[in-house]
Amino acid sequence: NKEAVSQMFRFGSCLRPLYSRPTQRIAFVSPFFRSLFISTASTPNPKSLKFTPTGQSVLPNSGTANFSDWASAKKSPLARKLFLVSGVRVVFFSSDYLSVTIDDEQQWSIMKPSIFAAIMDFYDSGNPIMNEDSEEDSSNDNCEDDTEVVAMIKELINTRIRPAVQDDGGDIRYVSFDDDGIVRLEMQGSCVGCPSSSVTLKSGIENMLMHYIEEVKGVEEVQSQLEEVSAIQLQKMEDELRAKVSGSKSA
Repeated sequence: NKEAVSQMFRFGSCLRPLYSRPTQRIAFVSPFFRSLFISTASTPNPKSLKFTPTGQSVLPNSGTANFSDWASAKKSPLARKLFLVSGVRVVFFSSDYLSVTIDDEQQWSIMKPSIFAAIMDFYDSGNPIMNEDSEEDSSNDNCEDDTEVVAMIKELINTRIRPAVQDDGGDIRYVSFDDDGIVRLEMQGSCVGCPSSSVTLKSGIENMLMHYIEEVKGVEEVQSQLEEVSAIQLQKMEDELRAKVSGSKSA
């Protein structure tokens, strides 16, 4: 039934957990804002934290933006400022918070002050968070070319799935639906690299879409082109390192 599917979707995944997570409240005082409060909240991904500048919006119109590296952050001065902090892997913006994912969760105690400072300095500057010529991602929006099934998939994603994912510092982007019944989605924000993202995808999102839309036969995760390039480069470096180690042993 619907209630069972809803509970299954929420249990043990990267989505909204059934327990509340502690929120840390940090206050900064700057010459431009009498007090800038930045609260932090943990996410299901230990490498990711949510940062909420209280009383200050991040993105207007309930939009979201995901930045997987320095190149993709060119349309946001704030994202670029955060990527200047060594070890930052992914930056994600929502309407009222931003999430930051780092390479090593053990480095939070070292990196948090730098991230706080970057956010504070940016809001002090008064600069726009996004460049004027930047375009919003409309892949989750309905369009005239969508089939009835695709429209239903997007409706479920937007109304039942994305709100829960965004509450945990991430987002889901619709990519495609093929003739074999496979829905392809891109995980964003804190969902990237989350240990339980595969459980979220299969036990949560896939089961929900298959339950409500009989044409859906499965769900697969796809990486962004930038992430694919990064993964290829990382694999190449690992192969070269293994070759050097193997060569030194044989010598």
